[in-house]
Amino acid sequence: MLLLKNQINELISKGDLVIRPLLDESQINEITVDFRLGHDFLVSVQSREPFIDASLKEKHQKPISSFFQETRRRLGETFMLYPNQTVLATSLEYVKLPNNVYIDLNMRSSYTRLGITISTIVQPGYCGCVSLELTNTNKNPINLTVGARVFQARFFKLSEPSNYFSQSRKYICQVRPEASAVNQDKDLGVLNKLREEYE
Repeated sequence: MLLLKNQINELISKGDLVIRPLLDESQINEITVDFRLGHDFLVSVQSREPFIDASLKEKHQKPISSFFQETRRRLGETFMLYPNQTVLATSLEYVKLPNNVYIDLNMRSSYTRLGITISTIVQPGYCGCVSLELTNTNKNPINLTVGARVFQARFFKLSEPSNYFSQSRKYICQVRPEASAVNQDKDLGVLNKLREEYE
């Protein structure tokens, strides 16, 4: 069930849903909440390595985090997103979701029209800043303002509480962007063992 403005406000007033800071009450729209671009970024950089290894085939693979460089901006400063570049960022807002509510994230249409894409969900019970993977599909660089309302969230209520966080998760309670932890996926270990049996 998609939550409407009055239902979102009710969850916030009860303390079941946390969104801080809300710099402007107009961030809460009829069916979405606008989120702002945060201070911290992980910028993809060209490496001497020929590729990012998202497998477990190589025993001495370079960490994925080494393909990204940290940078930080103050509120109101700008950040340049270059063509075909992927940048990891977070929301300015810290959120804590009830265990029966998840959010679906999209760029605000004004930014989608510039060629910036994002599509992700935030699981029920999550706490932390919202993780963003921004990609510029435009042929031109795009200068973004830190603190601007860049993306929006639709809140959905489940028919029953989720136990998504009953097992350990790779990304939880983060307040800064984190590089991919795909190499920690258990299925890669299983597949690697199968491959080794055939060799």
